[in-house]
Amino acid sequence: MSSESEAESGAESKSLTPGLMESVSPASVLTEAISPASVSPPAGKPSGGVHSPADAAPSATEPAPPAAPAEPANPWQPRPAPPGAFARVRPAAPPPIAGTTLLAVLATGVLSALLLGDGLGINLLLVALPAAAGAWLEARRAGRRAHAWTPAWGVGGLALLTVPALLDAGWPTFLAVVSAAALGSLALHGSRSWFGVLAGSLGVLDAVVPGIGWGWRGIRTRASGSRARWGTVLRTAVVAAVLLLVFGTLFASADAAFADLLGDVLPDVSLGEGPWRFFLLALGLAGALAAAHTAAAPTRWDGISVRPGRARGRVEWALPLIVLDVLFAAFITLQLVVLLGGYDKVLKETGLNPAEYAREGFWQLLWATLLTLVVIALALRSAPRGGAKDHLLVKGVLGTLCVLTLVVVASALRRMDLYVDAFGLTRLRISVAAVELWLGVVLVLIIAAGVFGARHLPRAVVVSAAVGVLAFGLVSPDRMIAEQNVQRYRDGKAIDITYLQQLSADAVPALNAIPDERVRACALREIQSALLGSDAPWYATSWSEARARDILAERPVDPAEFPCPGRDGGGDYGDLDPAEPGPADSEYDPY
Repeated sequence: MSSESEAESGAESKSLTPGLMESVSPASVLTEAISPASVSPPAGKPSGGVHSPADAAPSATEPAPPAAPAEPANPWQPRPAPPGAFARVRPAAPPPIAGTTLLAVLATGVLSALLLGDGLGINLLLVALPAAAGAWLEARRAGRRAHAWTPAWGVGGLALLTVPALLDAGWPTFLAVVSAAALGSLALHGSRSWFGVLAGSLGVLDAVVPGIGWGWRGIRTRASGSRARWGTVLRTAVVAAVLLLVFGTLFASADAAFADLLGDVLPDVSLGEGPWRFFLLALGLAGALAAAHTAAAPTRWDGISVRPGRARGRVEWALPLIVLDVLFAAFITLQLVVLLGGYDKVLKETGLNPAEYAREGFWQLLWATLLTLVVIALALRSAPRGGAKDHLLVKGVLGTLCVLTLVVVASALRRMDLYVDAFGLTRLRISVAAVELWLGVVLVLIIAAGVFGARHLPRAVVVSAAVGVLAFGLVSPDRMIAEQNVQRYRDGKAIDITYLQQLSADAVPALNAIPDERVRACALREIQSALLGSDAPWYATSWSEARARDILAERPVDPAEFPCPGRDGGGDYGDLDPAEPGPADSEYDPY
């Protein structure tokens, strides 16, 4: 019905008098229909036939019968729940899962159970490939198109999974795996806003339970409709497995080389590992189903908008930030004075040596950088939004703060360089220096967003973090730590053998170059013992671990020939020749 007819009908209903409305109410009609007068005709009127309207219609002065009382509401009946806050971003139910997607999910689960139980290496990338293929198939079936950022997220996530295949160290591997999962989730969601990017990086977890139910319904539908075909597939698989088992066993018993080849290629699964392997199977199936379900029906996290804060006046907003800019400028001016010749004077007045001055300053400057980013975020929420002048004021004040903070970042990195030169490189120091460098990149991105627009800023920040994690893994932090400490040892400075023994196999090439055979043996003995005690298969062995095995096979370490100082009854570093470099020549700070 059109809007005009609705208006006319509404006008007609409003023109009815209250008495007429009462006379034609549903309650009065129902009462008259069941009253005795409507059953037996009045006196003087023949029964049957058609009565005139005057006989049937009540008089205008006759009061209408009272309406039937409404039934009381049930106080125990729950009221219908209002739509949740996420109702508008929840997708519609996806179509039934495709058969090819089910095969990809099954391949992911089987590979997880067979390959992931012995450690991490290239196996993680092998498991992720069928899961990514299943998600891609469901995205195509749903008619989703890949945007410019989608390949970047997907390729970046797979590239991060190469870090476990290259490095033996666990800490950069953990960062790479977590970052790869976040990029994969972003590739499935395609978010753009700050909230969308943050929620989209974890959004695949929201699809685990719906994905399992979606896959189970798809299996039941296909099993009930084509039982004969599934029976044929099952029989074929059983026959193929039996043939491979019988003839593979015969060939392995006939040729030792072929048996070794099978032992290296096939996973070693024992009956005692059954619960662990079953858990990995379930984990792989659930992860692949969650990815495919998200690809078919992603949650629109960008639909949830965060409202900006109340706009402040120009003076109220700008004055505290201008004061902060002046403070930053004063600090930077002092740093320039120190660099231009007042460094010795500052150290004399403070009573600190160069290393202590660098160590105490770095952590404060790191916190200053983090707090500056928080201040910028809060300032943007309450910035004045009156027009072009306000826009120019915001750019000028916050842009100046970002530039000054970049100088603070450079000063912090310089202090860390002095500290490392004095005491050597450690995992903590290289990690916090990498974080400080990334914060500087974020500041550069904020400045660029102020000039060119902030549309791509959330995704650019995520890309910078992913590139940083990938670069951090590819440079091999343990190798850099070993190289820097070995060079310090050659320069006559202290070396902490106990700390170097805790490094991974990534450090073996650098530690193998230690000129003193006794120190080299002490640095490598723990790593060699760990490598000899490991029987990880090829798919759970990193490239660094394989390289370390080759190096130690050519030049092994004999603990009996070279006992370590301070253990095995071999004394300490004070027993070394004074002309040789060692810890007795300089102070070492393990932190």
